[in-house]
Amino acid sequence: MTEMVYGATPRQDGDPILPRWWRTIDKWSVSAILLLFAIGLLLGLAASPPLAERNGLHPFYYVERQVAFGVMAFAVMFATTMMSPQLVRRIGVVGFFFAFAALIMLPVFGTDFGKGAVRWYSLGFASLQPSEFLKPVFVITVAWLIAASQEIGGPPGKTMSLVLTTVVVGFLAMQPDFGQSALVLFGWGVMYFVAGAPYVLIVGAAGIVVMGGMVAYEHSEHFARRIDGFLSTEIDPTTQIGYATNAIREGGIFGVGVGEGQVKWSLPDAHTDFIIAVAAEEYGLFLVMVIIGLYATVVVRSFIRLIQERDPFIRLAGTGLTAMFGVQALINMGVAVRLLPAKGMTLPFVSYGGSSLIATGFAVGMLLAFTRTRPQGKIGDVLGHGRSGR
Repeated sequence: MTEMVYGATPRQDGDPILPRWWRTIDKWSVSAILLLFAIGLLLGLAASPPLAERNGLHPFYYVERQVAFGVMAFAVMFATTMMSPQLVRRIGVVGFFFAFAALIMLPVFGTDFGKGAVRWYSLGFASLQPSEFLKPVFVITVAWLIAASQEIGGPPGKTMSLVLTTVVVGFLAMQPDFGQSALVLFGWGVMYFVAGAPYVLIVGAAGIVVMGGMVAYEHSEHFARRIDGFLSTEIDPTTQIGYATNAIREGGIFGVGVGEGQVKWSLPDAHTDFIIAVAAEEYGLFLVMVIIGLYATVVVRSFIRLIQERDPFIRLAGTGLTAMFGVQALINMGVAVRLLPAKGMTLPFVSYGGSSLIATGFAVGMLLAFTRTRPQGKIGDVLGHGRSGR
């Protein structure tokens, strides 16, 4: 009778954790994530052999590494999905301090691998990009601060979150990494808006972003070069954007055929930032639409579940993680079709990269933990309880 009134998920004492986890997890989102990774491996089989050949490695070197990274990423993801929201919050807040410390020390101990931006630590056998791990734990920390500010007698969490965001964005811009800076700022803006920010503040923040972009254009050659290339009416066919747009055009609706694409021989980042160009050329618009549909599945289903959540922290953190996940995919694909300036951002679960894959697995694991069905965890339960009490 209680379950009929409150709509709670049935639970018995001593219920095994795995069956309970399976009943409460969003199976559609999990399936979409697994399919995205499988598509990434399929595209990696096409995109990475030319790079491996140029580097004197065996043809499937990068695919094998991606499989290894994927095993670690999914182990982290599934372990995180089994955590309680309270444990996720604690790990996220503590993890933020470690990730932020790693970001601060990049100018001293980091490297740019010849790409003009100091974003990585070289570990010899692999590289580590702190900003990838910073994003999800930043969302958790900001959500915790904003949610705390909504409690009676709570701290000025909204102001603290703004200060924290400004500091993080400043350090990211110093690398320079304007793509991740914009993503972090966007994530904070979404959570702040959901928490009830006035429109004047949102417009003011947008104005500051525009002014910051103008300052960056004037004082950063790296930033100015990318903006000029984006605004140019002509595309240099020998640039990455030129190769990518031509590949997408050649692919058409159904592609040129498996293994028949040529862009992978020209693009140095065909297996990472521009892997969607490989998909479009060899498999056509059809596969691109499938990929977009899978991302949309995760985003829409997550938002639907979060709308029903009554815990402010879970609602804010889940919204921030979902928004970042979807917008990162949007930015990556937008760059490839020249709708956005080049930003050097991976396509989640599809692009090659250990830091990106493991960090995204952690982020999605937290999101799936927040969107699990919990007894009396929906905002509708409160309304239903109020009606039953009258």
